[in-house]
Amino acid sequence: MTGFFSRLLSGVPKGFTGRLDRDEAVAASAEVRGGGFLVATSLGLWVPGDDGPRRIGWHLVSKAAWAAGVFTITEADEAEQAGAAVVLVDRPPIRVAVEAPGKLPQAVHRRVTGSIRSRHHRELPGGGAWFVQRKVPGRDGTVLQVRPDEGTELDVVRAIAHDVAEKMGQGLAES
Repeated sequence: MTGFFSRLLSGVPKGFTGRLDRDEAVAASAEVRGGGFLVATSLGLWVPGDDGPRRIGWHLVSKAAWAAGVFTITEADEAEQAGAAVVLVDRPPIRVAVEAPGKLPQAVHRRVTGSIRSRHHRELPGGGAWFVQRKVPGRDGTVLQVRPDEGTELDVVRAIAHDVAEKMGQGLAES
């Protein structure tokens, strides 16, 4: 039990108060200026918050950029279903200053890009939308996410997302 327990906790920074899932493994972490930690795991990115650390699943990290000692993380909310597709809406970016990033920027980049199976931007009335197939950490298969550009007609996005997800499902069933 001791060996299993120590392996499970390997890489968890001392003082981190988040509760990792049983099979969740830490890839990298960094202390945040002002307290707390950014912790990249197999299931997502733990960010500090007013109510303690919380995990953002890799499939909900729209963007993560590292520059001048600051991580800028854009998290998406699953706003609604359109058939088997999920319509996303981005939250305002979170900016987190990190003392010593170590391998965290590379770990975050690898996991965010690794969750993407395909992506395509389509022009639509009033703007366009990104159609992205992503792997959801801890689950089999992929999910079709649709992120409309600002000003895009949502009824059009919903209809197209529904149709695309249906066609993808048929194609997977036939394979």
